[in-house]
Amino acid sequence: MSVLAFLIPISLAMGLVGLAAFIWSLKAGQYEDLAGAAERMLYDDDAPPAAAGAKEDRPTDKSRGALP
Repeated sequence: MSVLAFLIPISLAMGLVGLAAFIWSLKAGQYEDLAGAAERMLYDDDAPPAAAGAKEDRPTDKSRGALP
């Protein structure tokens, strides 16, 4: 039972820290544009990936020491 004397204040303190972090995030504007992030992922602004068949700096059979 004496353990509860430590655990209850610790859990209340952790709850208050979580509440303070949530209130800070509200004041910092973290929830201003909820739909913006969901829509931004649909836009293709990045450069296209390299072609799948493009040769990179891969060694050839001769450089690996394979017999002809």
